[in-house]
Amino acid sequence: MGLIVQKYGGSSVKDAEHVMNVARRIVETYDAGNDVVVAVSAQGDTTDDLIEKAKEINPNASKREMDMLLATGEQISISLLAMAIEKIGRPVISLTGWQAGFKTDAVYSNARISRIDAERLKNELDKKKIVIVAGFQGLNKYDDITTLGRGGSDTSAVALAATLGADLCEIYTDVDGVYTADPRFVKNAKKLDDISYDEMLELASLGANVLHNRSVEMAKKYHVNMCVRSSLNKNEGTFVKEVNKVEKMLVRGVARDNDVARISICGIEDAPGRAFTVFSLISQKDIGVDVILQSIGNNGTKDISFTVKESDLEKTIEILESNKEVIGAKEIKYTSDVSKVSIVGAGMVNNAGVATKMFEALYNAHININMISTSEIKISVLVAQNDSERAVNAIHDKFLLD
Repeated sequence: MGLIVQKYGGSSVKDAEHVMNVARRIVETYDAGNDVVVAVSAQGDTTDDLIEKAKEINPNASKREMDMLLATGEQISISLLAMAIEKIGRPVISLTGWQAGFKTDAVYSNARISRIDAERLKNELDKKKIVIVAGFQGLNKYDDITTLGRGGSDTSAVALAATLGADLCEIYTDVDGVYTADPRFVKNAKKLDDISYDEMLELASLGANVLHNRSVEMAKKYHVNMCVRSSLNKNEGTFVKEVNKVEKMLVRGVARDNDVARISICGIEDAPGRAFTVFSLISQKDIGVDVILQSIGNNGTKDISFTVKESDLEKTIEILESNKEVIGAKEIKYTSDVSKVSIVGAGMVNNAGVATKMFEALYNAHININMISTSEIKISVLVAQNDSERAVNAIHDKFLLD
């Protein structure tokens, strides 16, 4: 008996049949004597459909108005799910993000939760109601609706669990848990029984689309007991926790991220402060930079190459081209025909030769490496996008299949 927070993604509530299935699962948890709070995403492709509707009217709509539009998707989900639970005969109430007390910063389309005023939530739980909360959304200091970015419902659920002191936060999706690689194109991918917060955070940041990276960050910070499992079956999921004691695999997972673009600034003067100038201009527009490589060019010049999200490419090129003289660049090159392929594992820290093994796998598969980035528990390489699926399979075979 305790407080359980559950989160259901868009595919779990995509139609009436799936909504009723989720309702029955929630009721089952409630009937076992638990208090239940549920965060829900928009149904199926609703968010994508709303984005397309916006483009038909105004392709350059402000982020504020986009948030106003996109927040409606979750409102549909929570009301339908509450109706389904009503039909089964249990006490329930649906709340939007702001009704549930979610307060965020003022960054539209990618807001961060600043706090949750949980009084309303606690009052509804005291009345023994199942509480259904719209994920992905909140209210800023201007009383404007904000959204948390793609995958933000995961973060909503973890924030609820942290604020309410939940015994467990269950993230329900359309897969059985966290796998060693994407099972859609790696046929021998294995489901993990458990994974550490740090490993999961790296995988989530590197393109594994099971959990929103900010949700894992928050779960680690507030020690939220977390489990990823399927909404379509009763299989055991994957527990995300502080220290992994069950499996001691050297590499825990292989991830691929296709939302990557590479930019090269060529012929910059080899003098102090040039890199600072480049990246300060980019950071002023809230654009994140990932893999960075600086090389020595010719005649006292250097080249700087780095990656950004493909969705930020156009904006980044615009900044660099308009400041070309300030930067002192001779040429700016870019491509979005690349993918970032990464391996993650806490066991890599104390094991030499991991990078060599990864590079050997790519060499044997005749795959060229464009850029390399490393940390204590991850190694990422940039490869041609049409090689990325083969790269993941080659690396997975090399490390993870006994």
